[in-house]
Amino acid sequence: MAERVAIVSVAQTKYHPNRADVNEEELAYEAIKQVLQETGLTLSDMDSAVTCSQDFWDGRTISSMNIQHVVGAHLGHEDNISEDGINAVYAAMGQILSGHQDIVLVEAHTKESQGDKSLIENAAFDAILMRQLGLDFTSAAALQARRYMYKYGITAEQCATVAVRNRGNAKNNPFAQEPMDISVDDVLGSKMLVSPIRLLDAKPISDGACAMILAPEGKAKKLTKSPVWILGASNCYETHYLGDRDLADCDALVKAAQKAYSMAGITNPLRQIDVAEISTEYSYQEPLWLEGLGFCDQGEGGKLVDSRATNMGGKLPVNPSGGVLPGNPNGVAGMARVAEAVLQLRGEAGDRQVKGAKVALAHGYTGICGQHQAVMILGNM
Repeated sequence: MAERVAIVSVAQTKYHPNRADVNEEELAYEAIKQVLQETGLTLSDMDSAVTCSQDFWDGRTISSMNIQHVVGAHLGHEDNISEDGINAVYAAMGQILSGHQDIVLVEAHTKESQGDKSLIENAAFDAILMRQLGLDFTSAAALQARRYMYKYGITAEQCATVAVRNRGNAKNNPFAQEPMDISVDDVLGSKMLVSPIRLLDAKPISDGACAMILAPEGKAKKLTKSPVWILGASNCYETHYLGDRDLADCDALVKAAQKAYSMAGITNPLRQIDVAEISTEYSYQEPLWLEGLGFCDQGEGGKLVDSRATNMGGKLPVNPSGGVLPGNPNGVAGMARVAEAVLQLRGEAGDRQVKGAKVALAHGYTGICGQHQAVMILGNM
């Protein structure tokens, strides 16, 4: 039987609107250096590296080739995941469970500041039928938000409440880019991007990196006194074409969550999970993803937000770190959710710590309107 897989060290850079002082490999190494120092390992101790970067954002083909030397993969084993970074953690877990690799370095980086966000995102759409419409992720998200509001009666005020809480939580996160004291009225009065999404409903352009080291149980216990175990993980794709989906629902997230829960022995997520780090690039996504994750019934996400159960001190604290809304780059966001979950389970989250957290959920997504969804359950026992 395969050993359990643990995350033994995590690190993040501080997220920033424009890290013009470094290139991609220098940014990545800021995080990598921290996990090496914490564990006392060197790059030569790594059996494999799993990196997460995207050619469009890095401005080159085979973007992972640019950072081979800082992940120790020169003449070695390296895989690149061109999706959200949580999937790089998932891939590293698979390598260890296969028995082919032991100690795996995982890294994700993106410098959104150096690209044209709308142009890059437009390239994700079908080149013949969809790209010509000029859509990007924000305009597509606005379609999803409108459909969600229409079908289930979710309000702009409920979405604004999410933005207020997440940006407020970020005040306790030293890595956060835009911690803010704001009100619902501030959100509703901010600049309209694409109706109904306003400036404070959306994450800002962000640069940053995240790194971690994974190992099987036997080695993990030698590398750290506080390993965090991956109890369950899964991912699932939606159909490619937006018109083939009901955007008010998130079927791929439902399936990914159910599989991850099954692996982890979770039968009642609202009762059994102590803290959740959920990727929300736009405020409306949090109630929608809460439904997909099974924390409430379909259409009830807004009511769950209204109940304050997702606040710090509530039944299910969501995004004590502030999550993605205060600023995480595309590709790094989901891995950052895993890193924050690890800090919670190690009792190292500082002023954002959820007391007594034993089981945490981390979530990431990639693509148009949450096209690809990934869920990971972690524990410290």
